[in-house]
Amino acid sequence: MNRLDCRAQRCPAPVIETRKLLLGNPGEAVEVLVADDVARDNVSRLAHTLGYQVTVEAESGGFSLKMQPGKIDGTETTAAKAVSGKTVVFVASDRMGEGDAELGTVLMQNFLLTLTQLAAPPEAVLFVNAGVKLCTNGAETIEALENLACAGIDIASCGLCLEFYELKEQLKVGRITNMLDIVETLSQAERIIRP
Repeated sequence: MNRLDCRAQRCPAPVIETRKLLLGNPGEAVEVLVADDVARDNVSRLAHTLGYQVTVEAESGGFSLKMQPGKIDGTETTAAKAVSGKTVVFVASDRMGEGDAELGTVLMQNFLLTLTQLAAPPEAVLFVNAGVKLCTNGAETIEALENLACAGIDIASCGLCLEFYELKEQLKVGRITNMLDIVETLSQAERIIRP
């Protein structure tokens, strides 16, 4: 079994290194060590999309993720797209447009509320840079984002951005993601909306 120790690495390195190992050793079992729950979740999600069954065990200094290729619950697996739909929303600011900050905040809130009203809503909404502030405690957009999440839309915030703004512990809606996941999601989308 190939073994990869990523406990000393910061996001997105554990996901990138795991991807290299899995793609470089197709069909082989792999064990990856990560330091925290965010890396655990991101690496597990990557492994599942590449068709691996993942077993997670808590370990001193983090987690051990044992990945077996092939079948999950007796069904042959194949690599899945990060996004199965056509539209992804990419939010890089906590307000919409240039000009008045207060107006920009209201416009962004209304934009997010309106997304649930579309006949074909997006498959994912990705938040980077100051956009991650919209997903944290106290943001006026929480209700809109909770409605999107309840509708099955993937809400994902850049972990590095949350750390930069010291908001990682205040994430209220959605999941923490990494740049590899963001780039793959955008590259597989048929349409990208950027408010």
